Amino acid sequence: MSHEFGKHMPAADLPIRPGEPVRLSGRLWRLTCGNAGVMTGPGTNSYLIDAADGWTLIDPGPMDAGHLQGLRALAAAPIRRILVTHTHPDHSPGAAALRQRTGAMLLGRPGARAPGQDTTFIPDRELADGERIRLGPDMTLRVIHTPGHASNHLCYLLEPQRVLFTGDHIIQGSTVVIDPPDGDMAHYLTSLERLLGENLDALAPGHGTLITRPYDALRALIAHRLRREARVLAALRAGLSADLTALVAQVYVDVPPALHPLAARSLLAHLLKLQAEGRAHSHQGYWSG
Repeated sequence: MSHEFGKHMPAADLPIRPGEPVRLSGRLWRLTCGNAGVMTGPGTNSYLIDAADGWTLIDPGPMDAGHLQGLRALAAAPIRRILVTHTHPDHSPGAAALRQRTGAMLLGRPGARAPGQDTTFIPDRELADGERIRLGPDMTLRVIHTPGHASNHLCYLLEPQRVLFTGDHIIQGSTVVIDPPDGDMAHYLTSLERLLGENLDALAPGHGTLITRPYDALRALIAHRLRREARVLAALRAGLSADLTALVAQVYVDVPPALHPLAARSLLAHLLKLQAEGRAHSHQGYWSG
């Protein structure tokens, strides 16, 4: 980690308090929206980077007037760029309003034409995997396409500081729902494995505090998803032919029943991956091995 970030990055991140700015380094701030919930945890994180020509904002969050006002107040200079990791409604809807008020350029990828997508996000420029956005003489953001949670999901690696802004690809303290058809479990696992090859010091997630052991977190997520897949295969190989409701009760025994409708979406993503691999079969809504 560079001297400037290493000197100021807290060894133990501060707790999430929506609406209270947290300085993660001399040039990096986090502001969390007050939209806590089952799907958003303590709230959606927005990140502001103090760049040479103004501020760069990652994930402006939902259309929340108080949060957008807080972001503008936190930026001591004009916001020049607004990047989004993906277009789910807790991450990108604030972008259009902030663009209108600041004139900032919108960068990212448009969402799929599917339920649960923010159709108001129209980037001024669509970002390509691997491209670098120059923020200053000693700072760039490298775009990493990480489909899985969403087909248009992007992570941004702050170079040379080695901080990865992960959106919903990796969050702190929990796992994310992989919701087909836009969510894809095979793509998600491939994207996680790809990040193991990056030079990382910290993960800055869309929900929760900094993750300062990034490779441990990545390996734990991959192992968790593969254990879940093994449970799916065990149920199918036991001769069970069942619909999603019956399968989720067997495969997600560690998840409260109230969350089973959400778990069923990730279960379907596992089943579709296994079907594509020839290890699961579907007939009239029932699954078998």
